[in-house]
Amino acid sequence: MNQEQVVKALAALAHSVRLQVFRTLVVAGAEGRTPSDIAEQLAVPSTALSFHLKELMAAHLVSQERVGRNLFYRAAYDEMNALIGFLTENCCAGANCGQTDVACCPTTTKSTSQVS
Repeated sequence: MNQEQVVKALAALAHSVRLQVFRTLVVAGAEGRTPSDIAEQLAVPSTALSFHLKELMAAHLVSQERVGRNLFYRAAYDEMNALIGFLTENCCAGANCGQTDVACCPTTTKSTSQVS
């Protein structure tokens, strides 16, 4: 991840609703959530949610998949981990600070046949 991508990702997360949406999708895991589920859970109007999801997708922090007539949004764990990796790349100037190299969430894929 380069600095331009990091700035774009951080800018996308620098809004309270988008941060809530992203964290909701992180918690949802590979199953993801539909916009109506997210809107209901966060009490966000669907038109506003659509705008925020678009911004998160533009920053590559969220992916979208159509399953039948539904859209499912999922956190892009690989991008999230790359962002965290960039931010902690030179943690403690190389000194042992107790951090591990383990990613926060493994990159997972879910086929459309597994989504209900």
